[in-house]
Amino acid sequence: MYKILLRVLFLLSPENAHSVVMNLLKVILKLPMMKHILKRVFYQYKPIDFLGIKFRNCVGIAAGFDKNAEYLNELEALGFGFVEIGTVTPLAQPGNDKPRLFRLKEDESLINRMGFNNEGVDVAIEHLKSRPKNLIVGGNIGKNKITPNENAQSDYEICFTKLYDYVDYFVVNVSSPNTPNLRALQEKEPLKKILSALISIRNNFVSEQKIQKPVLLKIAPDLTNEQIDDVIAIVKETGIDGLVATNTTISREGLQESKEKIESIGAGGLSGKVLSNRSAEVVKYINKKSGNTIPIIGVGGISNEETAKNMIDAGASLIQFYTAFIYEGPWLIKRIVASVNNNSK
Repeated sequence: MYKILLRVLFLLSPENAHSVVMNLLKVILKLPMMKHILKRVFYQYKPIDFLGIKFRNCVGIAAGFDKNAEYLNELEALGFGFVEIGTVTPLAQPGNDKPRLFRLKEDESLINRMGFNNEGVDVAIEHLKSRPKNLIVGGNIGKNKITPNENAQSDYEICFTKLYDYVDYFVVNVSSPNTPNLRALQEKEPLKKILSALISIRNNFVSEQKIQKPVLLKIAPDLTNEQIDDVIAIVKETGIDGLVATNTTISREGLQESKEKIESIGAGGLSGKVLSNRSAEVVKYINKKSGNTIPIIGVGGISNEETAKNMIDAGASLIQFYTAFIYEGPWLIKRIVASVNNNSK
């Protein structure tokens, strides 16, 4: 049934299909008992403690799907244990020119060059004020496109400070390939500067009797082992709480789609099945190199129970997907939750 629906939705552009489905779901959930019915169908409760937070299950929707915290109620009803909103920037920005999201149906993958399109941190906060009571929400934060890298720290500080009372954990995004020069912030010195500043702000909040919110860093799958070693050192030096591994890749290796189609699409981050081996490899390397001391949310290429298990076995405690949600539907969440043994940290 879902595959038939998918064929219909694929007649629309990816962004239009996303809006149609999620806004229709908003309408459906306004009907009496519909949220209860959907949760009975899709929800699988299997609690896990991670970084001092109790998640209702280990499967979350990755950042990029709900950029402005508009669909928290709907995503909870479909069974996600947590939602990572964003990437949120201080100011609203339209993102890159359309078309900017492309399906690779042969590979059950996507290429996107969205460019942090979002309505800004203040709009996200207004939506978060009515978030479902028991849903865990992470805030993925970034810098505006117009902000030069030398001033990037200020953008991250603004988002972090404003969102602090409204999300349960933070993810610092310096690894998207779709904002010019953003990945340069993964270099050791600028990254240490940003993360140390956020930890300092958090320490001030804690001194004011606020809850200590975990801070994680999202890294690219395209880093070398030497660069990952630097990241591990930075985690220890700055005192951040963990990593999200990995973001989309700029690689095009392993795709079944024609070379002509891939070249016609152009630049962007690749997500989907093809990323599963590399993302799990990065998680395994981090886990081994750090002596199993760095908590990890695993994301990238998770498309079924086997790839989810591989990610957990590699060392991730929680997992996220986005692309597989489009190709497989919400039934995948329940299947994965039922199949994996949690690694809590």
